[in-house]
Amino acid sequence: MTSALVLVDLMPRIVALPLAPHSGEEVLARCRSLAGSFRASGRPVVLVRVERPQVAEQPSGSDFADGLVHDGDIVVVKHTIGAFYGTDLDEQLRKRGVDTLVLAGLVTTMGVESTARAAADHGYEVEFVADAMSGFAADEHRFAVERTFPRFGEVRTSADFLSDLRNPRERHTNG
Repeated sequence: MTSALVLVDLMPRIVALPLAPHSGEEVLARCRSLAGSFRASGRPVVLVRVERPQVAEQPSGSDFADGLVHDGDIVVVKHTIGAFYGTDLDEQLRKRGVDTLVLAGLVTTMGVESTARAAADHGYEVEFVADAMSGFAADEHRFAVERTFPRFGEVRTSADFLSDLRNPRERHTNG
């Protein structure tokens, strides 16, 4: 099983929004830790950002957060809510033998959820890092994490993922 970390819309203009239950900065910090651990274990890191279609100039803060992209990362620029439609994401993942996507980023019920649904449609196993994503409202985020995402795959915390990456033989399972 080869897993890739997919980080959605970690752009300054989105990180700065009023988000709940976690601030954009908290999510960004957790995503940076996850990305570092994935890279250290030789697993792919995918960074996804959105560009508004048919706009002459993108709004300020539309690039990735400073220092987020590293050499060897897969970079995807999307023009819709999810990361698959109209991009080469599936092709990039398949040529690396990826079969499982670990999703995090912003915003829970938009880019993250849309990408998760498309990932499932493309046949990927999907996992979610509940505290490395956040929503426009805490109740929307909680509903997705507690009710919607478990129908697609496993939901865990960043601490669980980081522990598993450091100690791959000691995988924790729920239930």
